[in-house]
Amino acid sequence: MQTTLKSPVRFSGVGLHSGAPVRMTVHPASAEYGIWFRRTDIESNAMIAARWDSAVPGARLCTKLVNSAGVMVSTVEHIMAALAGCGVHNALIEIDGPEVPILDGSSQPFVEGIIAVGLRRLNAPVRAIEVLEPIEVREGDAVARLDPSDTLYIDFHIEFDDAAIGRQDKTLNMANGSFVRELCDSRTFCRQDDVTAMRDNGLALGGTLENAVVFDGADVLSPGGLRHDDEAVRHKMLDALGDLALAGAPLLARYSGHRAGHALTNKLLRALFARPDAYRMVVCDTATAARLPGVGVRNVDIPVLA
Repeated sequence: MQTTLKSPVRFSGVGLHSGAPVRMTVHPASAEYGIWFRRTDIESNAMIAARWDSAVPGARLCTKLVNSAGVMVSTVEHIMAALAGCGVHNALIEIDGPEVPILDGSSQPFVEGIIAVGLRRLNAPVRAIEVLEPIEVREGDAVARLDPSDTLYIDFHIEFDDAAIGRQDKTLNMANGSFVRELCDSRTFCRQDDVTAMRDNGLALGGTLENAVVFDGADVLSPGGLRHDDEAVRHKMLDALGDLALAGAPLLARYSGHRAGHALTNKLLRALFARPDAYRMVVCDTATAARLPGVGVRNVDIPVLA
């Protein structure tokens, strides 16, 4: 059955790039509603669909959604990953600014809020998007690909010159709460040189060593170091789940990312939906529904942070 939250859950913080304070509330919604954002600081045309075709093509630093009137909300990937990873199908996200709060740079605060209020089952079946044919997109040496699978897998490979990152590979079956256990606490990351360049261009104004992992060669500058030795690739997988959630329904597919990012994952979804023969919508039976991300998530699955 489809789900929504049992009650609203509220978050407040600053935007990673703007540095501006922002308040956000995730509200329950009815069956078949999907996920929508509503800008409460905008008087009209304030609704923005959390869908692949609302994403701004080519956006690389974060995922940005825009409606037909040009009203935008950005950095949506962490809350979208939390909703998908907790198995939430329907929600209205009210936000009083143009950027989702970065909080600690991961999805864990969102996950904690969602699990704390709990989920309510709705009288409607869950539909999933079953990928039938391989779909692949490339940009330079970056690759994103979808292959048929009976459940969602995420494979990811990254490679950086910085010794503290280096080469990292990870594969996860996203069924049965693995997002909450394995990925949700992994923080966004960047290199010190990137921080300097972004701030010179008026970006990352809300970034701190407390809400991002900053690497400088062989050094990790953030206090306390890493939450996982491979936190960087885990965060890229977190981002991928959030960006794939813009498909509008759970995916039955194997996603593979090689140096892929937000823009390439959205390009992959666009390529998929441009091929009606490459996918089909299916009503999930009990066995299929049991393999979706978020099913069976418990409070004890949330990682305990030092």
